[in-house]
Amino acid sequence: MILSRSPTRISLGGGGTDLPSFYEKYEGFLIAGAINKYIILEANKWFWNSISLKYSKIELTDSIDKIIHPLFREALRLTKIDKGIEIVSLADIPSGSGLGSSGAFLVGLLNTLHHFKNETTFKRQLAEEACKIELDILKEHEGKQDKYASAFGGIHAYKFHKNGAVSVIPLINEDIIKSELEHKIHIYFTGYTREGIASDVLKKQDIAIKKDDTTIIDYLTEIKRIGCDTLTALEELDFDYFGELLNEHWCIKQKLNPPKNKEISNIYNYALKHGATGGKIMGANSDVGFFMFYHPDTTKAFWEFDKLMINKGLKPMPFKFDMDGTTILFNGDKDEK
Repeated sequence: MILSRSPTRISLGGGGTDLPSFYEKYEGFLIAGAINKYIILEANKWFWNSISLKYSKIELTDSIDKIIHPLFREALRLTKIDKGIEIVSLADIPSGSGLGSSGAFLVGLLNTLHHFKNETTFKRQLAEEACKIELDILKEHEGKQDKYASAFGGIHAYKFHKNGAVSVIPLINEDIIKSELEHKIHIYFTGYTREGIASDVLKKQDIAIKKDDTTIIDYLTEIKRIGCDTLTALEELDFDYFGELLNEHWCIKQKLNPPKNKEISNIYNYALKHGATGGKIMGANSDVGFFMFYHPDTTKAFWEFDKLMINKGLKPMPFKFDMDGTTILFNGDKDEK
């Protein structure tokens, strides 16, 4: 038995500039932090010449080609495992909620499958293999952020070069940044999840960039600038400026992808009236998934803010940053040797 754990992530600035259509022309830049909400995968040797998959559905098949779930299918194909395996997937959060769960799932799956074959893995290798599956093989309208954040863990800046290479940049004062943000960031579940996959949401944006739509490109260029300024703000420990940058990003995203649910905008404005200085809806959508707010007050007002958001119908999700990235928690075959 092999058991793996891979973290999901929150985007702290510059999200969306990791789309190939954008970074191949203008380079991308963002800050992301892995959090302790995980995708868990378990793989067992299966005593039949078939493949058993258990996630929100159950699949039992004697051929990779017959697998319905595309990420399972292509990960098994890439690692050349075609029989004799049972895989079970569990998650701390709902799918389609903007925290990069599909990227974390794929990174964790690849890590699990490589160890199933007793193969050594590296974090960058896992991130790149996951990107290859989603971007090159499945042709999804996706970025690279989720895969890298889950593979590496921690709080990092990511620079996406025109040739497709990704620089993983550690942050100065990461220990202080981690502590401050864990105390001043609030995350809430809206109760809504995305229908379909993130690629469906990003498709229009991706096509617009490829057609040199100056409006979309200008918005993303501003978001990239916010990502760079976020790095400066965090490393200089200017957390109030970080909150302001979140608000800037919110305003741009309302133009880039206006929310259909007006209550989301009402909640955001309500949060700002009660002490938050900025926030965002996680992921490609503007009105589903998880809300993140920055609230500078860690005294009594912090807990009062929670109560106000609960009264607005939001569900708090306490979190810590994950500093390990994708991890093998247990490898029974290895332990037996």
